[in-house]
Amino acid sequence: MKAILGVILLALVAGAVPMAFAWRSALEPVDPPPPASFDRASIMRGAQLALIGNCNVCHTAASGPAYAGQRPVHTAFGTIYATNITPDPETGIGRWSEAAFTRAMREGVDRRGRHLYPAFPYDHFTKASDEDLKSLYAFLMTREPVRAETPANQLPFPLNLRPLIVVWKWLFFEPSRFEPDPAQSAELTRGAYLVRSLGHCGACHTPRNVLGAEKKTQFLSGGEAEGWHAPALNADSPSPRAWTADSLYRYLRHGLVEQRGIPAGPMAPVVHNLAAAADDDVRAIASYIASLMPAVRPERERSIDVLIASIQRPEPGATRVAQSGTDPQSLRQGELLYQGACAFCHDQGRQVSSSGEAMYLPLSTALYLPTPRNLIRIVSEGITPPDGAPGRWMPAFEGAFTDEQLAALAIYLRARYTDAPAWTKVGDAVRKARE
Repeated sequence: MKAILGVILLALVAGAVPMAFAWRSALEPVDPPPPASFDRASIMRGAQLALIGNCNVCHTAASGPAYAGQRPVHTAFGTIYATNITPDPETGIGRWSEAAFTRAMREGVDRRGRHLYPAFPYDHFTKASDEDLKSLYAFLMTREPVRAETPANQLPFPLNLRPLIVVWKWLFFEPSRFEPDPAQSAELTRGAYLVRSLGHCGACHTPRNVLGAEKKTQFLSGGEAEGWHAPALNADSPSPRAWTADSLYRYLRHGLVEQRGIPAGPMAPVVHNLAAAADDDVRAIASYIASLMPAVRPERERSIDVLIASIQRPEPGATRVAQSGTDPQSLRQGELLYQGACAFCHDQGRQVSSSGEAMYLPLSTALYLPTPRNLIRIVSEGITPPDGAPGRWMPAFEGAFTDEQLAALAIYLRARYTDAPAWTKVGDAVRKARE
């Protein structure tokens, strides 16, 4: 439906866009610059910025060479393949000048003059500084060249016609530089810059309209990423415990914070990258995001404490259910499944620590989200830290539960361990997540 509506709207407004805006000239190819021509300090800085931008994740296929592209990016409109950004002269960006690279980042136009699909978040990268783009270019042009052709995008007609991207840009894209707030500290200014530009946090954590553009007035209010719900990072944060700059820093840096869940889905590689990024930059990001959240929520903290007390000291044989209208049969089925498959770890996991103890469920953000999608995927797919990286592990239960059982488990966990209203259409969410 989204794709259909998008096509209709694009067709309606296409005639209003000046053709001169659609045409962009090609930039002359250059001989691949030798790695020795780049300043080492600039290369090292570019490496740090590439980690913050998650370039290695988006532009690396599963088990493929780093930065060689070919990774499929699934969108509501079809599948787009990430391009090869190694300095290979034929299939990568080896013949791109710094000007061509900067134009792609700032304007979403490649060296040949083709408009780039906004799955590449140039609406964020446009805010990057000249110095940072120069460093990123130096870093990428000193990677190992890899010959790897980018597969053809899988988009339905007419979305496969690149000139239509011009319409999208005309409606939603505003090339601009980051403008600091003079009232903010240097750390908050740095954090705001990284979040809004190279970090492109809003690409996942901001809701989008029917044409896939971010809703600018709902910045960081929660969005979607690769079939996962990306929670709100502002005053709408669903976290049962308030975040602080320090707890956010530890989460982004290490992924292990007391009374917090652990990174899963698309957030897991982000945290893995930030573990190696510049410490000051990670602290700045954490401080800025924390500044968007309520610093103290005394009423919410008290309600969570009451909730936890009711769970820890229940009446014999009683099951605490906060929601009304929840199907008793689903609750009973979910409770039996929990006791058989989950309780052994999670009833003993009273603290979140590097020792590997399971998450204490009343403090799990996944149970407080507006959709059960993340919980369903965590249960089905499990959580495994990257090879050689410290972290907590959860087994995958894919194939262990039927769709009906998985829905019942989700319904029970929401009712038993939160004071949030019941999820609706959980069965539909299970089937969609398993697609």
